[in-house]
Amino acid sequence: MADIIHFHRVSHRYEGVGDVLSDVTFTLAKGEMAFLTGTSGAGKSTLLKLIALLERPTRGQVMVNGQNIASVKSRQIPAFRQQIGVVFQNFNLLYDRPVFANVALPLVIRGIGHDDIGRRVRAALDAVGLLGKEKVMPITLSGGEQQRVGIARAIVAKPQLLLADEPTGNLDPNMAKEVMELFRRFNEVGVSVLVATHAVSLIKKLPYRVIHLDKGQLSTRQSPEMMEKTVDFG
Repeated sequence: MADIIHFHRVSHRYEGVGDVLSDVTFTLAKGEMAFLTGTSGAGKSTLLKLIALLERPTRGQVMVNGQNIASVKSRQIPAFRQQIGVVFQNFNLLYDRPVFANVALPLVIRGIGHDDIGRRVRAALDAVGLLGKEKVMPITLSGGEQQRVGIARAIVAKPQLLLADEPTGNLDPNMAKEVMELFRRFNEVGVSVLVATHAVSLIKKLPYRVIHLDKGQLSTRQSPEMMEKTVDFG
């Protein structure tokens, strides 16, 4: 099976900080779901930013869906990102606009027609259990519902790859489980999913590969209950 993500000896350095990723090599197959774990500061968010071309690697090669991101020019980045949906820990919603407008935003940017936008937004909201909330303002929703709005926005354009950066960090345990279940359902219909999380207790019973970062490097050293699922880097 082809890879949708391929990192080869990738490092990334922030000025004044040093390397936050160092010599990272791993792959994510098309249609695969995996978890990216590590403590705060381990480099999880930076790794996701490289995939979404929010940052570029200092060294090494990043391939996304067969394309070397080094070949993507600045003007091509918006088109490149159309194949990727991103879910944020802090939701990143527009609180002066209703749910419909938040979810529709990626389609508006792409120039999709009004009728098609309405159909796609309703389908995305239905997928996350929020159909009927189109006119509601996000600030009136619970944290779990706001995160589901963010997920609907991430999937409304039917991306091939879904990235999530600590998507359950601000949620209670029950809401966190519901969010993880949504990712599982999207993966079952062929979406590749990579979820960065430090919630080991939440994912330890799930049947997905774990990619662990320790101080910017791939590592098999983590909590004992996760060891059997950790990717082999040898």
